[in-house]
Amino acid sequence: MIAQFTLRLICGISLMWAVMPRNQVTSGFFRIQMLLVMALSVLSALAIHQFEQPVESSTVLSSTNSFVGCVVLAAASFLGSVFWTLERRQAGTVQVFCVAALSTIVLLLSFVSLAEIQSVEGILFVLSEFSAASLLGAAMTGMLLGHWYLTSPTMSTAPLNRMTVLFGVTALLRLFVAGGGLLMAGDQLSGQTHLMWLSLRWTAGIVGPLVLSVMIWRILKFKNTQSATGVFFAGVILTFIGELTADLLFRDLHIPL
Repeated sequence: MIAQFTLRLICGISLMWAVMPRNQVTSGFFRIQMLLVMALSVLSALAIHQFEQPVESSTVLSSTNSFVGCVVLAAASFLGSVFWTLERRQAGTVQVFCVAALSTIVLLLSFVSLAEIQSVEGILFVLSEFSAASLLGAAMTGMLLGHWYLTSPTMSTAPLNRMTVLFGVTALLRLFVAGGGLLMAGDQLSGQTHLMWLSLRWTAGIVGPLVLSVMIWRILKFKNTQSATGVFFAGVILTFIGELTADLLFRDLHIPL
C-alpha cells in the first residue's frame, strides 16, 4: 500500500507540473518539487517488494521491474533538480515530462494483473488509479505552490488559479470513476463496516474536495494566497483520508470505489 500510494503522489504531482503555467513560476519551486519526488521514489523502491501477487495473476510489471522503474524515477528527479537549480528551464521541462510519463507507466502497470488488464474491472482499475493520482497531485501541488508565495510574493496568482481549477476537475473525474465502481459493487457492499468506510470515502475524498475547490476559487478572487493555501492543506488531508479508505474497500471487494 505504501508503494502504491507514493507512486500515486509522484504521478499526480508530476502531471500537475506538466499542465501548470511553468513560465510564471520561479525555478526554485520546481527544484524543491523534484527533490520531493526523488524522496518519494526512493520510498516507493524500498516498499515495492511488499506488494506480491499470486503467480497465476502476476502483474504486468514484476516487482523487480517496478523497483528499477522507481530507481530510474529517483535519478530522473535528481537530474531535474540540478537543471532547475542551474536555471536550465528547457532541460528542466524535459525532465518534468519524463518523470510524468515514467511514473504513470510504473503506477498503472505495477498493480494490475495480466489477466485483469483486458477486462472491464482492469480498465476501471486503471482509470481509478489515474484519477486518484490526479486528485492527490492537484491537492498536494496546490498546497505546496501556495506556500511558495511566501518566498515569491510578487509571483502571479495565475498558476494557483490553474491549480484550483485542476483540483475541481480532478475531483469531478474521481466522482465519475468512483461512481462507476459503486454501480459495479452492487450487493457486495454489506454490513456496517462497509457502509461506514464508504460514507467516509465519499464525504472526505470526493464531496470535500469539490466543496473546497469552490471555496479556494472564491478566496483567490481577493488575491488571498495564504487563506487559499490553508484550504488546500485541508484538501490534502481530505484526499489522503478518502483514498486510503478507498484502498481499504478495494482490499475487501476488489472494486475501486
